[in-house]
Amino acid sequence: MFVLNFFILAILILISVAFYVVLERKILGYLQIRKGPFKVGFIGILQPFSDAIKLFSKESFFIYFGNLMIYYFMPFFSLLISLNLWCLYPLTHNFISFPLGVLFFVCCSSFMVYGTLLSGWSSNSIYSLIGSIRSIAQSISYEVCLFLILFVLIILFDSFNLMTFFFIQNLNWFVYMNMFLFLMLMSCVLAETNRSPFDFSEGESELVSGFNVEYSSFNFSFIFLSEYSNMIFMSFLMGLFFLGGNYYEFFFFLSVMILSILFIWIRGSLPRYRYDKLMILCWKIYLPVSLNLFLFTFFLMMIMI
Repeated sequence: MFVLNFFILAILILISVAFYVVLERKILGYLQIRKGPFKVGFIGILQPFSDAIKLFSKESFFIYFGNLMIYYFMPFFSLLISLNLWCLYPLTHNFISFPLGVLFFVCCSSFMVYGTLLSGWSSNSIYSLIGSIRSIAQSISYEVCLFLILFVLIILFDSFNLMTFFFIQNLNWFVYMNMFLFLMLMSCVLAETNRSPFDFSEGESELVSGFNVEYSSFNFSFIFLSEYSNMIFMSFLMGLFFLGGNYYEFFFFLSVMILSILFIWIRGSLPRYRYDKLMILCWKIYLPVSLNLFLFTFFLMMIMI
């Protein structure tokens, strides 16, 4: 039953990624005063299936001067890790609801760096290597702030279990108590998922297409699916931590959708940040603030005990 549940969930996640891509293209189109895809199917609803057929039917070329085994395995590894994160979806029946859910998320999200690193390195291209180095420095930097913010929440809620976040926020959402922490987490998530304005691993103006420049066909589609699956999962996680987390109600999924649209809105509104400013923002602003907040929360809880 567990394997069947996970298989159905993985299929639904991949379908949701497909329609999320259509939503992104439509919203970006209207932000730029044009129509998005509207020819394939009704208002372009079948566009992702057309793109999938095109991607998987394209020729996958071989690189004779790269590390072939790592080159072909890494996109699948990235997709596997991003789908593995969805084990944390906290269903009470026939599925996983284990007490160390946040710790599992920390471990799995740390593994995402290796997919980007080895994808860029094994391509044996200077553009992909620079893109992967940028992405690794950015991800490792913002992971520290992200995990410190999560540990603040863990100390406040006194649990690693995601079900606890739902029960405690039954009467009062955490976003009302600490909007500043929510905004900090949102910017860290943008940097962690390599989305605009922090999309330095795919800086098209300088790096052609970043770490995935040598990938085509199904390999490229695996990288694409893992990135968008991460965005949906991060929206779900922020909704669970800050917006009540009542996954039995329709409004929770509406809030997750609004957070997902926020990723697209930010991409269509803000220009790319400068890389040195990105690092200064992390190490000189976010890290001291989140560390002080963590220590303050820890000592406050110790005094209360």
